[in-house]
Amino acid sequence: MTDVRSTGLFARFPDLPIAAASIGGFWLFYFATALVRAVMIEGDFSTIGQRAVACLVGILLTFLVWIVLRRAAAESLTIKAIAAAIACIPAAAIFATFNLAFFLYLPLATETLREQGAHGELVVRSPAGELRIERKGATPVVVQMPGTSEILRKEAPRMIGEAFVTWYFFFAAWASFYIALSSVAQLRAAERRASRAEREAQSAQIRALRYQVNPHFLFNTLNSLSSLVMSRRPEEAERMIVNLSTFFRSTLTIDPTGDVTLAEEIGSQRLYLDIEKVRFPHRLHVDAQIPNGLGKARVPPLILQPIVENAIKHGVARTGEAVNLSIRAHEEGGQLVVVVENDRGPEFDEERSRRGTGVGLANVCERLAARFGDAAECEAGPLPDGGYRVTLTMPLEEDA
Repeated sequence: MTDVRSTGLFARFPDLPIAAASIGGFWLFYFATALVRAVMIEGDFSTIGQRAVACLVGILLTFLVWIVLRRAAAESLTIKAIAAAIACIPAAAIFATFNLAFFLYLPLATETLREQGAHGELVVRSPAGELRIERKGATPVVVQMPGTSEILRKEAPRMIGEAFVTWYFFFAAWASFYIALSSVAQLRAAERRASRAEREAQSAQIRALRYQVNPHFLFNTLNSLSSLVMSRRPEEAERMIVNLSTFFRSTLTIDPTGDVTLAEEIGSQRLYLDIEKVRFPHRLHVDAQIPNGLGKARVPPLILQPIVENAIKHGVARTGEAVNLSIRAHEEGGQLVVVVENDRGPEFDEERSRRGTGVGLANVCERLAARFGDAAECEAGPLPDGGYRVTLTMPLEEDA
C-alpha cells in the first residue's frame, strides 16, 4: 500500500499536517475563548458569527506565514526565527485592521445609537454625527458632532497599533510552536534515516562476512579433493564429492542476514566434518555436546565454520597423531557460550591464517560484533598441553 504522505501535496510539503494541525488548534482555541466570553461574560451571541469569520481570516493569514517559513525550512534555526519575526508583522497588521473594520467600523457606520439619559431624556446619535436629545414636553435639541467615520479615521492608527501588538504575539506564538514541532519532526526523520542506513550497512557487512565463508571453505575442500585424486583414492574422493554436494545444498539456501538454531549450526558442521573424515579417517575424532535446552538458541549461520576449518588445518593436518575436536555449548548468566577446541597440533597462528586465506577467527569476531555489538565476545588462545580453544559468547536468544 502506498503511503499518501509520499505522493502529491504531502510529498511536496511533508510538514503540511503539522502546520494544519497547529494552525487549526491555535484558532480553535481563540474561537473557544471568544465563545466562552460571549456566553459567560457578555451574554450576547450576536458576535459569534463575526468571530467565526475572523477565525477564517486568521487561519488564511497564518497559512501565509507558514508559506514564508517553508521557504526557510532548509536554513538554520536562527534564520527561521528571523523569517518568522518578519512574516508575523504584516499578518498582525492586516488582522488588526480587519478586526477594526469588521467589528467596529461597519456596525457604527450603519447603526443609529439610542441611549436613555440620566434625567429620562432620549439620546439618539446617527452615523452622520447628528446628536439629538429629546425630552417630554420640550423641543428636541440637535447638535452636530463629528461623524463615526471621521472619529474612526482619527483613532484608527492608535487602535490598530494597540491591536497589532496583541495579534503580533499571537502569530509569533504560533510560529514558535510550529518551528519547534517541525524541528522535532525533522530530527526524528533524520534519526530514522540514520537508523535505516545503519541497519542497511550492518546487513551489507554481515552478508559480506558471511559470503567470505563459502569460497574459503570451497578452496580448502577442493584442495583436499585434489589430494585424494592425486593419491589414487577414488572411492574416498567420490564420497567427499557426495558429502560436499549435501553440505552446499543444505547451507547455500540459508539467509546470510538471518539466524539459525544452534542445532542446525551443529548439523552443518557435522556435514563438513564428514567431508574431512574422508581425508583423516583415523586421525579426526569429533565430540559435539549440546544440551537439549540450547538446541533452539539462535546463532549466525555458519559462524563456527572458519573455527572448525582452522582446527582441521592447523591441528589435524599438521600432526600425525589422533586429534580430538570438541564442540560444546552452555548457558552462563543469560549468555550462550560456545567452545570449539582441538587438543593436538602446533600452536595456531591466527595472523598467519589471515594472511594466507583472508578468512579466519577475525571473520567470526567481526560477524559477532556486527550482529550483537558489545553484547558478544570472542576469545581464542592456545592450550597449555597443546591445541587451541576458541570461545564465543553471545546473547541467548531462543527460536520461538
